[in-house]
Amino acid sequence: MTESAFAQIPSPTLSGPLLPSVIQGGMGVAISGWELARAVSRTGQLGVVSGTALEIVCARRLQLGDPGGHVRRALAHFPVPRVAEWILAAYFVEGGKPEADLFKAVPRFTLQPADRLQELTVAANFVEVWLAKEGHDGPVGINYLRKIELPLIFALYGAMLAGVDYVLMGAGNPGELPELLRALERQDDVSLSVRVQGSRSTDGDTAVHFSPLGLLGPLPAPRRPQALAIIASLDLAAGLAGSPAACPDGFIIEGPSAGGHNAPPRGPRRTDEAGQPIYDERDAVDPRDVVALGLPVWLAGSYGSPEGLQRARSVGAAGVQVGTAFALCEESGLAPDLKQRVLGQALAGDLEVRSDWRLSPTGFPFRVLQMAGTLSDPETYGARQPVCDLGALRSAFVKEDGSIGYRCPAEPADAYTRIKGGREQNMEGRRCLCNALMASAGLPQTRPNGYVEPPLVTAGSDFSGVVHLAQGWEPGEASYAAREVVEYILGAPVG
Repeated sequence: MTESAFAQIPSPTLSGPLLPSVIQGGMGVAISGWELARAVSRTGQLGVVSGTALEIVCARRLQLGDPGGHVRRALAHFPVPRVAEWILAAYFVEGGKPEADLFKAVPRFTLQPADRLQELTVAANFVEVWLAKEGHDGPVGINYLRKIELPLIFALYGAMLAGVDYVLMGAGNPGELPELLRALERQDDVSLSVRVQGSRSTDGDTAVHFSPLGLLGPLPAPRRPQALAIIASLDLAAGLAGSPAACPDGFIIEGPSAGGHNAPPRGPRRTDEAGQPIYDERDAVDPRDVVALGLPVWLAGSYGSPEGLQRARSVGAAGVQVGTAFALCEESGLAPDLKQRVLGQALAGDLEVRSDWRLSPTGFPFRVLQMAGTLSDPETYGARQPVCDLGALRSAFVKEDGSIGYRCPAEPADAYTRIKGGREQNMEGRRCLCNALMASAGLPQTRPNGYVEPPLVTAGSDFSGVVHLAQGWEPGEASYAAREVVEYILGAPVG
């Protein structure tokens, strides 16, 4: 991208008529892909791509032959041609790899990631945002999980090089985000402290470091996107708003009925008969209290309807964030067979979504749609041989010799407990979200014995919008577009 092209990227605003009423959620791994975000942004609302594991997503799309040539088209605009060239040489397979062949591995992140992994991550995030912004001037955002911290600073820079307008962050405290964005806008060397289990203040450097100019050379400086903090407590919102360094540009208040990872309940850990976390009045956030902090606010979790938008506006919110209805629309990245199965169950009134406290290796509650043949199915889960080859949710820890290791409670038991010193009780009920969510997006790994990684479907509790939009369709043929979701929520056509 040339310097003049950077200058043509419009600056976002969080005031006036451009303040979005609808934010499309940044869901899963590649469920909120560039096609969905682009479709929403073209309506004038905020389309959002998921920033989770994009280095793996990009590499796998290339190995599938890059249908439509989209990844290659975006890479042709990446401002460092040598990076685009080696990525294509390493991962692109003309016509796509044979179905039975394994995907080529992408190196896993550590505190000292190799230069090529840094470059791939920067480029992959650039690709996703560039494609989402192609051909229109609507706003585009990208969503990151704070818990997935090792790739974060490289991913942010890649998204900024493509002109991303908003960065959304949840699943942890996003307090570092505003200052990181300012530093990357200046192209300063940046560091992000990483949580290392068992570390002490005297253990030395436990941060991941990135030198934008050292890695990629001089480039036109990207502009700073707006930072939206996804929060679930007034305390966190007030703390962020009161800090000049950590203050975001807006808040998304996410309730426990939203899909994906949710904040754990406050107070003692309690579960119901099904093992779901119990939330009470301590977890309720009065949105008017957050609005009173003086920043724009959006509400998420069962607000994906005209009535939900009206409720949000009645308490002073700018609008709503919506996930589930967009996750099942035509442009979402959910594998087509899964999409039709979920839509069929929704129309039949045969849906069960559970909040599982044990399932995610992160320790956050995770909402899962119960469906045969997915990892929510005990038989499917029991048939899977544990393997940890993607490692996006690994945690750093201090080994007995003082060096840093990496482990995940969903990896093979012998590796986690005997070799890495993890506690056996931490493994109970854990699922490999990395492989399962790749499979949900139609990018499953095939093992040498022919075993194909099964998917896992996450969703919120509110399917009313889905049922409204899909009603009247025959089973297996239900379909609606992202534009229809926006029009349904706004109660008016969009241009």
